[in-house]
Amino acid sequence: MTAVSMLPPGAMLGVLGGGQLGRMFVHAAQRLGYRCTVLDPDADSPAGRVAERHLRADYLDAAALDAMATEAAAVTTEFENVPAEVLRRLAARRPVAPGADAVAVCQDRALEKALFERSGVGCAPHAVIDGEAALAAVPDALLPGILKTAQLGYDGKGQRSVRSRAELAAAWQALGAVRCVLERRLELALEISVVLARGADGAIVSFAPFRNLHRDGILAVTAWPAPEFGSVFGAAFDSALAQRADAAARAIAQALRYVGVLCVEFFVLRDGSLVANEMAPRPHNSGHCTIDAADASQFDWQVRAMAGLPLVAPRAHSPALMLNLLGDLWRDGAAPEWRRVLSLPGAHLHLYGKAQARPGRKMGHLTLTAADAGAAQALAREAAQRLGIVPW
Repeated sequence: MTAVSMLPPGAMLGVLGGGQLGRMFVHAAQRLGYRCTVLDPDADSPAGRVAERHLRADYLDAAALDAMATEAAAVTTEFENVPAEVLRRLAARRPVAPGADAVAVCQDRALEKALFERSGVGCAPHAVIDGEAALAAVPDALLPGILKTAQLGYDGKGQRSVRSRAELAAAWQALGAVRCVLERRLELALEISVVLARGADGAIVSFAPFRNLHRDGILAVTAWPAPEFGSVFGAAFDSALAQRADAAARAIAQALRYVGVLCVEFFVLRDGSLVANEMAPRPHNSGHCTIDAADASQFDWQVRAMAGLPLVAPRAHSPALMLNLLGDLWRDGAAPEWRRVLSLPGAHLHLYGKAQARPGRKMGHLTLTAADAGAAQALAREAAQRLGIVPW
């Protein structure tokens, strides 16, 4: 990305993608006085409905990309599967953050693993399977394992658990015999994420780690700041682990020469070792609670990084738990009775404006803030009970 001088309020910022992450970015940009143009093919996209301009076209549409480059002073993306070639095309005319090369690494699990190793950050033992010969050469030590497509996998999609060579071969065929990564199954104690922002000048700011609980491959609950919640989901979490995770995430961002907001997800193993799992070149679901629990959110950072504004270290003012609200809660087509949770002190409801609820679809999130971690946890448990969410 070319270094950006400060873009004045009133400038247009471009966003590739119209989902909820784009919607929250647009809100953050508008608070700072910027206007936004969103490129997304869905005429009813959450971000497109709140932006000043919505380019309703495919991400590869040449005319729409030209319009984006003409109207926007800088461009970002709200999801990692925008083709890297699109970012390169736009970068020929406008600053783009994150850049195509960084996004291309985040789009490919094999390239991610190689980056982790170059950065001195541990990752799961693994092998790349790109054909029959590689499949036959997989070491026995990687089984049982998890087979993942190298590209286009998220929220548990494109993955198969395998215990034997026969299951591995069948899973690879079921995934389309495409390029995959086989990772040895690890004994996990907990899952965490680090969200940071890096400016074009190399300055980095980061949030304290987030403690995450997944169900069926989808984030269900986040506790933040993780050290304050101790063993909220089982295993203990301390400040030393937080420092290790933060240092590892910063090393990865530096190795990528990244510009923008980056999330690195980590596994903590039962022996206390830390391994990087994957990256997201954008704000992350686990970081949503920063909107209500810190004096700057991950979306504020995304705006600042692309607009050339100072990246200021954050202050967490309230411990928080965030509950993901999936379409499963819309029973028989009816929305939950929101007044039951909004009557709780410290309840912050964020709905994404999606017209149709489907099982597993992210429809919104609920953040519960309080004066201390124990009170926040009690509030979140009460909210989960009122919504009919399975407790942790």
